[in-house]
Amino acid sequence: MQLTRSVPLLLFLFCLVIKPCISQSTTTNTTAGDAATITKAANVSKPGCQSQCGNVTIPYPFGIGPGCFLSRWFELTCNTTFNPPKPFIGGLTILDISDSTFRVANKVASRCYDQFGNVTDDESISTNLGWTSPFTFSERNQFTLIGCDDLAVFQGPLQANFTSGCISLCTQPDQVSNGSCAGVGCCQVSIPKGIKYYGISLASVASNHMNIWSFDPCTYSFMNERERFTFGGVSDFMDPNFKARTKASVPMLVDWMIGNMSCSEARDAGVLTCQTNSYCIDSDTGVSGYRCSCNQGYQGQPYLDPGCQDMNECEDPNSNLCEGICTNTPGGYSCSCADGYVGDGFRNGRGCVAETSEFPVIKFSLGMGFGFLAILVGITWLYFGFKKRNLIKLRKKLFQQNGGLLLKQRIMSSEGSVDSTKVFTAEDLEKATNNYAEDRILGRGGYGIVYKGIFSNNQVVAIKKSRVMDETQIEQFINEVIILTQVNHRNVVKLLGCCLESEVPLLVYEYVSNGTLFNHIHDKGTNWLSLENRLRVAAESAGALSYLHSATSTPVIHRDVKSANILLDENYTTKIADFGASRLVPIDQAQVTTLVQGTLGYLDPEYFLTSQLTEKSDVYSFGVVLAELLTGRKPLCMERTEEERNLATYFLMALKENRLFQILDPKVVREGTLDQLQEIGELVKRCVNLTSDERPTMKEVAIQLEGLRKFTQHPWASRHEGEENTNLLNNENEQKDLYGESINMHSNTSELSSGFSIDSTLVYWTN
Repeated sequence: MQLTRSVPLLLFLFCLVIKPCISQSTTTNTTAGDAATITKAANVSKPGCQSQCGNVTIPYPFGIGPGCFLSRWFELTCNTTFNPPKPFIGGLTILDISDSTFRVANKVASRCYDQFGNVTDDESISTNLGWTSPFTFSERNQFTLIGCDDLAVFQGPLQANFTSGCISLCTQPDQVSNGSCAGVGCCQVSIPKGIKYYGISLASVASNHMNIWSFDPCTYSFMNERERFTFGGVSDFMDPNFKARTKASVPMLVDWMIGNMSCSEARDAGVLTCQTNSYCIDSDTGVSGYRCSCNQGYQGQPYLDPGCQDMNECEDPNSNLCEGICTNTPGGYSCSCADGYVGDGFRNGRGCVAETSEFPVIKFSLGMGFGFLAILVGITWLYFGFKKRNLIKLRKKLFQQNGGLLLKQRIMSSEGSVDSTKVFTAEDLEKATNNYAEDRILGRGGYGIVYKGIFSNNQVVAIKKSRVMDETQIEQFINEVIILTQVNHRNVVKLLGCCLESEVPLLVYEYVSNGTLFNHIHDKGTNWLSLENRLRVAAESAGALSYLHSATSTPVIHRDVKSANILLDENYTTKIADFGASRLVPIDQAQVTTLVQGTLGYLDPEYFLTSQLTEKSDVYSFGVVLAELLTGRKPLCMERTEEERNLATYFLMALKENRLFQILDPKVVREGTLDQLQEIGELVKRCVNLTSDERPTMKEVAIQLEGLRKFTQHPWASRHEGEENTNLLNNENEQKDLYGESINMHSNTSELSSGFSIDSTLVYWTN
């Protein structure tokens, strides 16, 4: 490197500004030490392979000769022309190999001058470990420069973006201190992780040593392991053998790893080389890879079968802390005292002390204390064990009492099996509901309480806990569970399973997140309920009820159809819910006689009077829901006038008196056509007919609603010349006259709190 007196310093400063530089540092080294347990193994190398070259032990994955090394990067050659022979790797002389590093002989850059400033020797150096090799120069190395008019530039590979250097200056010999490399006569620079190549170039800072030639004719620079070099001051400047001495006595330290994958990646790929009693360590050298190390208390070869072997710490007094008797154990050792002595046997513990004939007060007290504690623990264990056993018996009894055996029998005998029927344990549901916490309650009602449950897999469900269950209803309950778990309709809430280990059976449903239709109808802030959406919700509900009536293997009558039992998911898709009052109707029967159940306002009057339940009872209730959708009024409100109190009666009266449009929701009137609204009104009239035989089936209702959905043209989107449309258009801005009374969309009655609320207004009627 030929430079003028001013250029070197400028070049060095330029490098410091443009590229990252590593200045002198006192950071504590965190790289693992030079443990060498790998060379103590009985099987250091592969069978049949050379394990020694001169004074250096060659452990696997390193090896000499074909098949003796892990990969080409670990192939060594043994040069026998030296005495003793020397091992080489890629042109570098190996001095020793440990579990994570190996040392190689050094290279020294030098630049010497005569008394007139002429360069008599100029040798730059570089070392390359291979860009794709598993080797890197250890952080425990450093760059060193000695001289009094010098700078050294340390250049890494372009890929590492590393350039550094240091300047060493002095003018008199007495300025130089032995052992100090603070920039006067000697300077040192740390290196970063991951360096695989370096080059060193030297230059004079001022006068090519003319002013200091008498005591410093040469400058030297090299990479060295920190602990292996101590600056000797002026004596190092004057030593003509300094270069050769440094090459021979100051090594470089190289970190090695296996491959270019982490432990987890190698394990997943099936190429992890770690054997028995060893563990894998991810590379911390700045490049990817891993290495293997023996477990605590083991030593040997972690890369070759049979792996690491137990280390007998008792054989070496320096390997154990026993004062008394040392007993070797797998992976460790234990200490004890000989007969007649007491203590823990450890040098850093209580050691071993001769027993005395005095009464052992402390020993007796400790024995009594531990004995009492053992008795207390035993009694506690027996108590909780007995309590748990009783709980298991109780749950087993409740399981049988609630029809568990009958359910299993029905599942096994059911054709095609009922795979979706899951019997949950009481413990599962207690955990899911946080032990039925108050903040998990979704709704309360006459049938019981509904809780929000979250299972360990983050599945959210609704758990219905009934208040009472008549033993005579168990078989019917099991039949319902079997039937409803086979119901597969997008508009019916899915029954996921049940729990029979509690006092009353628990039902587990899918969770529907967007509340009830009741809340959406009577919430002033709801703006999505256009006529189209109302018809869609009605059509989906009708389709689901039609499916239950005619498409299931055993017809199901819901018996409590109301807006509070119609749920909406996040996409406002309809879900029919709450089958607590539902009944199964044999195919060969048109009606069943039951205890009257339902919700006032929705309840079929004919069913109320006769106790004869038919599918037309659901049709009546649905007709009330449809009227509720169209008007925005509650089906029963005691705050309204007697004439308007019952929505079904009031709707029929308005239809008869030709004032339907006065009771419909203004938004419905604005969006629907006259014919369309009149047809919907007639449909409601047919559904709430007091005579069940004159009501349509749910299938007919569903078909008619689907037809009405397709007729969506706005009455004012086209200009008709009919007198009736003209009058409606003229009165569009006179809503006070058209809707002469305000429509109270809310009442003071308590509203249901969730999509799984259970209406508490129930009717029970016995013949």
